[in-house]
Amino acid sequence: MAQLGGQGQQGQPILILPEGTNRLLGRDAQSMNVMAGKILAETIRTTLGPKGMDKMLVDSLGDIVVTNDGVTILKEMDIEHPAAKMLVEVAKTQEDEVGDGTTTAVIIAGELLKKAEDLLEQDIHPTVISMGYRRAATKALEILNDISIDRNDRETLIEVAMTAMTGKGTEKARKPLAEIIVNAVKQVEENGEVDRDHINIHRIQGATVDESQLIRGVVIDKSRIDPSMPKKIEDARIALLKYPIEVKDLETDAKIKLTAPNQMQAFIEQEESMVRHMVEKIIATGANVVFCQKGIDDLAQHYLAREGILAVKRVRKSDIERLEKATGASVATNIEDLSSDDLGNAGLVYEKKIFDEIMIFVEENPDPKAVSIILRGSTKHVAEEVERAVEDAIGVVTATVEDGKVVAGGGAAEMAIARGLTDYSDTISGREQLAVAAFAKALEIVPKTLAENAGMDSIDVLVDIRAAQEKSPYMGLDVFQGKVANMKLATVIEPHRVKKQAIQSAAEAAEMILRIDDVIASSGAGKQPDMEGMEGMPPGMGGMPPMM
Repeated sequence: MAQLGGQGQQGQPILILPEGTNRLLGRDAQSMNVMAGKILAETIRTTLGPKGMDKMLVDSLGDIVVTNDGVTILKEMDIEHPAAKMLVEVAKTQEDEVGDGTTTAVIIAGELLKKAEDLLEQDIHPTVISMGYRRAATKALEILNDISIDRNDRETLIEVAMTAMTGKGTEKARKPLAEIIVNAVKQVEENGEVDRDHINIHRIQGATVDESQLIRGVVIDKSRIDPSMPKKIEDARIALLKYPIEVKDLETDAKIKLTAPNQMQAFIEQEESMVRHMVEKIIATGANVVFCQKGIDDLAQHYLAREGILAVKRVRKSDIERLEKATGASVATNIEDLSSDDLGNAGLVYEKKIFDEIMIFVEENPDPKAVSIILRGSTKHVAEEVERAVEDAIGVVTATVEDGKVVAGGGAAEMAIARGLTDYSDTISGREQLAVAAFAKALEIVPKTLAENAGMDSIDVLVDIRAAQEKSPYMGLDVFQGKVANMKLATVIEPHRVKKQAIQSAAEAAEMILRIDDVIASSGAGKQPDMEGMEGMPPGMGGMPPMM
């Protein structure tokens, strides 16, 4: 039973929380939250870098996911601990904003909490640590700007894409995949901005990764609605419809009373006349390809096929939007309003079967602002992991195109920032100095983890990088050569935005968790976090699977 409010006049405790409520106060609450963050970071640490390992995640239905993508691992895990959930949000934000660096963000947040725990044991107040972390994060971003390289030429974009895909099951096809990704991003770029939704990825198993291809147009995983329709249309005039080509059902409970057999016939003929009118309206515009977001009546299918029109029904809204961008068509919300001015153009529209999937290809557009990537993989799980790697690469290439800034990888950027923050901490008086120095030390977790995952001695690596950084801020760990090298010359580069977002998110999450001194868990319906036994670890994460 939780107690809140102290003693009454007669010395009896005043209870204002329901019986069964769990509550942790002060250092107990902080210790539990820090422990949760540390466990989560430790879980995905081994996946970082080109030599990171994969995790196999099995759900309650027995479905398997094999990946080393940080955000995918965290999404698939059944995490219920409140503080751990906050770090999962860090990964999700990183994924949404940049598309890569999710593991980096979480392990930095976990290390910040670990360093804060040492400071708490020295009786430094959590608010002082939070303020120190805030100052350190601001200074870190300044240093990051100073060591950034202004580049977004094609060669740089390919290098950025290859760096993002390294270690994610795409090794043998990194270069061709990087070319495809850069071509796709540059194709959909408009006024220096890239909408990633305009790059559609179709994952198809049954072939090797290097058989993947870029389609400068739109691929829709649908087939013709009638086999008598043409499979191939050249010089396509495309109509996009939001309105169904069928007679709508009555939206009320109205009933139609027929008193004679000929009235039934007249009613059917009236419906057929309405459908025929819709089709005639489409034909009058000169359209020879129709993509409809809703249904198409059987009779309408017959009329369209007779006119040699290729039609597809129940096309997803997202695909309709891509067709707009690729063909220049305008979506008609009402068939009565459809005109020849609304039609889009494509040099070729055809149906094709790849492996066991039938698809409609819309190609040979003048300057399509929507493209499709067909990704191949020998098995379902391989294809899924390749897709995750490509999505990360699209994110980093997009960030580089939009920002025009990159930084050296291999832990070089983190070590350069850590070095700058250590010098900065010497200029600060008071206990905040210790928090800034701790922040600097926490950033070293990135090169340290890269070294550990490559089977190298992390202490020796950190010492070597620190010494090399005296000459250049681009010195980091080349895990393939097993030595410290200039990452800029080794073409291991990452977008400035990846590091910026990771440091910001990690610092803010750590700061928020540290400021919590009271955890009150309701005894309401549903599962609740296990507030006890945190020292016993793995199972004590309240819903988290044991960490092995």
